[in-house]
Amino acid sequence: MGDTNMEKYVLSYDIGTTGVKTCLFRIDQIITLLESASMGYGLTVLENGGVEQNVDEWWEAMCVTTKKVFSESSIEPEQVDGISFCSQMQGVVVVDKECNALRPAMSYMDQRAKQELKETIAYGPQVAGANLFKFLPYFYYTHAVSSSVKDPIFKYLWIKNNEPEVYDNIYKWLDVKEYLIARCTGKCVMTEDSAFATLLYDTRKGHEGWSDQLCDMMGIYKQHLPTIVKSTDEVGPLTKQAAEELGLVPGIAVFGGGGDASLIPVGAGAVAPGDTHIYSGTSGWVGTVLDKQKVDVFAMIAAIVGAQEGRYNYFAEMETAAKCVEWVKDHLALDEVDIYLDKHDVTENKEGFEAAYTSLYDYLTEIMRTVPAGSGGVIFTPWLHGNRCPFEHHPGDRQAGNDPLRRRGRLLPPAMDAGTGGQARQDLRHHPLRRRRRPVSCDLPDPRRRHRPEGRDRSLAPERGSCGGRRYHGRGPWGHQHHRQGQGLHPR
Repeated sequence: MGDTNMEKYVLSYDIGTTGVKTCLFRIDQIITLLESASMGYGLTVLENGGVEQNVDEWWEAMCVTTKKVFSESSIEPEQVDGISFCSQMQGVVVVDKECNALRPAMSYMDQRAKQELKETIAYGPQVAGANLFKFLPYFYYTHAVSSSVKDPIFKYLWIKNNEPEVYDNIYKWLDVKEYLIARCTGKCVMTEDSAFATLLYDTRKGHEGWSDQLCDMMGIYKQHLPTIVKSTDEVGPLTKQAAEELGLVPGIAVFGGGGDASLIPVGAGAVAPGDTHIYSGTSGWVGTVLDKQKVDVFAMIAAIVGAQEGRYNYFAEMETAAKCVEWVKDHLALDEVDIYLDKHDVTENKEGFEAAYTSLYDYLTEIMRTVPAGSGGVIFTPWLHGNRCPFEHHPGDRQAGNDPLRRRGRLLPPAMDAGTGGQARQDLRHHPLRRRRRPVSCDLPDPRRRHRPEGRDRSLAPERGSCGGRRYHGRGPWGHQHHRQGQGLHPR
């Protein structure tokens, strides 16, 4: 990226589930955020369990926010040294040789491929939802197993079985940021963390890369898989067409970047083995950094490949976290707190004075303060799109209580607690660092050999009573939150 003695300017795109945040950073002795802009886009939920997004809406949001950032900054596009990405993961975007998407992107929440799951791996004697005789070789090559209907393999197979005209024209299968990298550079690649998220990536030392054995076993045409690169690799220069649409200049270096599950720990300061963080955005998780792959097949927790070389993120995920609060706002809360009935904008003062609230979420927070403890017995369960940890759970929203839920926002506190805290507490209860349970080692010498867990490993166990320092990063209770908790968790 040029002379290392000079300050650099980097453009970063955070491609989330419901919107993009574009940030311009200056990098010298420290990293400084200069400008940022955000824009939302749609998420289409289908009756058959499908969840899709329009890739052109991603690109349009990138173009609009990029131009807004530079319109409000003294930095010129010619000064930008590099572009990188952080994005949602386990999406499926299939493209032709010109890198054009052949159909809408399938979201990580898409779960229409139930038949493909059943026919491919979820039959006969099973371990962790996978056929025993496929689980063993799968575990040997990846130290994990693809046994959830939401996994990318089954989305790909659904296209193969249900949209043959699309399948016949596939050149490459990409993830979310990989599609946008292709649109920027014309090159189809996939970073190591995204490749692992397909669960077709061989993680054995000296064998890293696409697994021929797993592709054959799962019915995947390996030629559809792109070249694997590191998160820090330069993929290529920004093309002239992409530069014109983004309002930039051609030739800017475009880097691989990483998925949200890979880069959020880094942003939260969880970079050393044992560091643990809690994340709450549209989805959420509890993650611990490891220097070796581990897995707990009973609690559905595995160590995924991280953006840092030689680091893995031991990852207990929930599919919908703060999304639960948005769901309550959109479907119930507006009627409940009489915003629809009153028909006024809470950010405007009807008497012409300064507004009391800057957003609807501020208003809902104020309503929550009036709700008595216990919310009248109302309970909100957060599995709007199913769950992964500590068990695979089919989707559905349920609320329980003796009250008819028509009283001043009583659903808001339990939704806030369930979506941004309750499930995380459950994940922590199943976390081996908390329960002092050693996750299974992944050093299997041969897929046919029965694995016996070794003795108890205390290398990651905290000293009793140790908690370390705490830091919070983010935009408050309604935005992305990152919580770093030092080298241990209280073993209560």
